[in-house]
Amino acid sequence: MKASGEDGKAPAGGPWEECFEAAVQLALRAGQIIRKALSEEKCVSTKTSAADLVTETDRVVEALILQELQTRFPSHGLSSVHCRFIAEEAAAAGAKCVLTPSPTWIVDPIDGTCNFVHRFPTVAVSIGFAVNQELEFGVIYHCTEERLYTGRRGQGAFCNGQRLRVSGETDLSKALVLTEIGPRRDPATLKLFLSNMERLLHAGAHGVRVIGSSTLALCHLAAGTADAYYQFGLHCWDLAAATVIIREAGGVVMDTSGGPLDLMSCRVVAAGTREMAVLIAQALQTINYGRDDER
Repeated sequence: MKASGEDGKAPAGGPWEECFEAAVQLALRAGQIIRKALSEEKCVSTKTSAADLVTETDRVVEALILQELQTRFPSHGLSSVHCRFIAEEAAAAGAKCVLTPSPTWIVDPIDGTCNFVHRFPTVAVSIGFAVNQELEFGVIYHCTEERLYTGRRGQGAFCNGQRLRVSGETDLSKALVLTEIGPRRDPATLKLFLSNMERLLHAGAHGVRVIGSSTLALCHLAAGTADAYYQFGLHCWDLAAATVIIREAGGVVMDTSGGPLDLMSCRVVAAGTREMAVLIAQALQTINYGRDDER
């Protein structure tokens, strides 16, 4: 499996080259585990709601990634600065999600766990990396289709060696928009979710799609096969890697208020153009999911 570029790698160089290569290798290893487990019996439990699922494979993959990273990069070569980790299942177990200036890995071991449980093949592993609170690279592996999406700040975005470019669509009436439902299913939240979808359809959007994996939906945006994405209730581990990939593909990622992206805010609008992102943001009603760094 190639990362990007003709030789399977993103352009070499930069202070985090070794970290990027490790993320690629670990995403591929994790993908093998997930593919094998997809057809097997699963031990499934819930977290915040009956729709917020976790499996033993989520925990196994996350442990593999974090243990390997802790072993390989105890300090990243920076004097007295140790790496930090933000990961979905660790957060569910009570670990704090705080993005500091230290080198930070942001990991979603299985994005699309509900899909995984039902053997629906839209499943991915996502690894993002930030330094000084700025996202440096993202790696997302679509496990069943064996598509490796990568983005590195200032070096472009790729899928299996092919450069990614967002669509240039600015007209909402010509747009395909992606979203996800989120874990909360109480009547008030569902009413707002459906109202937002209705608003976009009334505005003339060609369609609104829900595929069950926010990271892969965002990769569709980066690849130009969708024009916009929005969601309330996604987490920093859903968003970190994909944000780099979209930006490096020429797209825009921002807050649903229209302001700059806040990775911890649990809300996002992304699009191929700023004009499209603003149109989507203006159409939405806010669904308050709190913040990742206040849990």
